Amino acid sequence: MSNFIQWFQDQFYQTFIEGDRWYIYFAKGLGTTLEVTVGALILGVVIGVCIAIIRSAYDSQRVHWRGLGGVLLGLGNIVCKVYLTVIRGTPSTVQLLIMYFIIFGSSQNMIAAAIISFGVNSGAYVAEIVRSGIMSINKGQMEAGRSLGLNYAATMRYVIIPQAIKNILPALGNELITLLKETSICTVIGLMDLTKGAMIVQSRTYAPWMPYLSIAVIYLVMVLILTKLLGILERRLRASDQR
Repeated sequence: MSNFIQWFQDQFYQTFIEGDRWYIYFAKGLGTTLEVTVGALILGVVIGVCIAIIRSAYDSQRVHWRGLGGVLLGLGNIVCKVYLTVIRGTPSTVQLLIMYFIIFGSSQNMIAAAIISFGVNSGAYVAEIVRSGIMSINKGQMEAGRSLGLNYAATMRYVIIPQAIKNILPALGNELITLLKETSICTVIGLMDLTKGAMIVQSRTYAPWMPYLSIAVIYLVMVLILTKLLGILERRLRASDQR
């Protein structure tokens, strides 16, 4: 037992204490991971909502669209379908490599490339989640909004989207958790995130146990915290519906 305790202390010292590795590699790496996750989530939600609105408008309102507006809506729907097909049909790792080495090849901005790549990838999945939420709302809600004098965009903003968000919150929460874990592949472009920090520490200590198990625990704790917060938010939303 004493040998194990001594071994654990040595591993802990080499992984976290020596050379302030806890800060240089783990704390800073965690900050980078959260920065990429939050940035990608915001971009993904914006892209997803826009695409969901275009596709749901085309599916439910195309009979009423005429002239130039109908043509533009049809073209927008085609572009959205191509985007969804390409993004969901190719690996996120490949998308990240293309984004960094080809699109950002001249600037070499790793964080921007990671945020945009993961945001574009997440947007494809958020779009289908939001679209399903919009289509789940009774058509009478749209008709009620239009009868009050609101145009299509205003009805979507003030009537349909707020109700759809409550329905899709669990799915959006799962997408956030997936996005957080998926950012670990940033190591393929050399971005110093949490996973890359653990890899660097392992390469210097030649001891994989402590750094890799540590980041596994860190990711697990973050996921548990997000799950708890999402559960609290869902309960509050359900409580507000019952009032």
